[in-house]
Amino acid sequence: MVRLENLLKSIQIKKSYNEKDLNIDGISYHSKKVTNGHLFVCIKGYKTDGHKYLPQAIENGAVAAIVEEFQADISIPQYVVENSRIALARLGAAFYNNPSKKMKMIGITATNGKTTTSFMTNAMLENEGLKTGLIGTVLIKMDDYCTPAELTTPESLDLQYYLSQMVDKHVSHVTMEVSSAALETYRVEDVDYDIVTLNNISREHIDSHGSFEKYFEAKSSLIRNASEKSFAVLNLDCPYSASLINETKAQVITFGVNSREGHIACKNLDLTTGRAKFVLEILKSFEINGTSYEPTEFEVQLSVPGLHSVYNSMVAITIALLCGVSISTIQKTLKTFAGVERRFQFIFEEDIKIIDDHFANSGNIDVTLETLKYMDYEKLHVVYAIRGERGPTVNRENAETIVKWASKLGLNEITATKSVSHVTSKDRVTDEELQAFQEVMDKAKIKVNLYDELPDSISHAISNAKTGDLILLAGCQGMDFGAEIALKQLAVMKDNLKEVR
Repeated sequence: MVRLENLLKSIQIKKSYNEKDLNIDGISYHSKKVTNGHLFVCIKGYKTDGHKYLPQAIENGAVAAIVEEFQADISIPQYVVENSRIALARLGAAFYNNPSKKMKMIGITATNGKTTTSFMTNAMLENEGLKTGLIGTVLIKMDDYCTPAELTTPESLDLQYYLSQMVDKHVSHVTMEVSSAALETYRVEDVDYDIVTLNNISREHIDSHGSFEKYFEAKSSLIRNASEKSFAVLNLDCPYSASLINETKAQVITFGVNSREGHIACKNLDLTTGRAKFVLEILKSFEINGTSYEPTEFEVQLSVPGLHSVYNSMVAITIALLCGVSISTIQKTLKTFAGVERRFQFIFEEDIKIIDDHFANSGNIDVTLETLKYMDYEKLHVVYAIRGERGPTVNRENAETIVKWASKLGLNEITATKSVSHVTSKDRVTDEELQAFQEVMDKAKIKVNLYDELPDSISHAISNAKTGDLILLAGCQGMDFGAEIALKQLAVMKDNLKEVR
């Protein structure tokens, strides 16, 4: 229970109506979740307006409301604010007693690799013996308790609740994915970050932001708004990340796989097996909390495959060093870290190899196909699930990126699928999206074996693969069931061979 007057100190109120001194037992932004004694915050969403549900919230027990527009015929106190989303974030932090200030907060953003980097970082912290929290696309972890995630970054009020639960469980370090949508809608407005990172950025979620420039503006705000007491980890190989070096108050730590101009670099990179080995070099000294890191180097061996995993590990290693994790723990963790499902995941490694990758956008495709350039195999077979309901532009750009690498990888044909029976209506491939993909392939004279159904496309690749070949199952929602289908088909083929013998 919190006094309303104390909560209201955390926000700027333009005008108030029917003020009362009240006790607040909880905060809600969804009218169905309101119970007696709640403060109801009216949020204007993409599809509906919370102001419409204020009468229902009052019926359920709301005793005061935060609004952007005064509502007539409402008996409870109303407090008018400029932006109710910002108000919700600040009220949530105040109600739960600012939990982020009581833990070391790590915010990770990127177009690609947020999930893997977060899991990798959490594993290092855990293996060092720290109590950890993890918030992201897959799950929310509060020490020894986990719950499935609904959003990459929870709504601000829910986020503050989870953080308060972590404080109660004596969590010391929290690693969280920070999405562009969360940044744009102020979900992390009152989170006090100690370390922030931006690894890469490419064209994704453009429709929801309006333009790439606005998307980058949202992403980069995590770095730009970081405080002077925090650290920002930036990738010199990504021009967008590197452009923020002088755009933040945070102390900047830079790294590169290709660049050797930063604090941390990578040398002797070996990707012949798909799983990287390299030497991590600290080129420039840096200090945190009295611990000084002088120029040195140590070997790193990754269990997870892909060039993108090298970049993800460089971010995670830098974070771990900033958190005081020992080099031996970093090395042991990366050697055993199994990765996250569908992130350049080896699912079969016998006479042929099969890799499953979510292949979401041009940036992700670039890094995935660049990794294949370093690997040893006979012939590459790509099974690509065309992206549904993302628009012709994304599909054209994805196709152009595949074409860019085709000649370097000896790829003159591709198997594509619309995955009709394996996607929901929100991920169906439209005629315009298929046409955009097909036009790019036709122009590049790449043959397309097109299948409506996912199992048929995978069967085509497996039946044409010979010993030493590599099959890449590539795509987002349309390829989510690809690994399971491929392994079942391989099992049936093996059983049939046994019967013939």
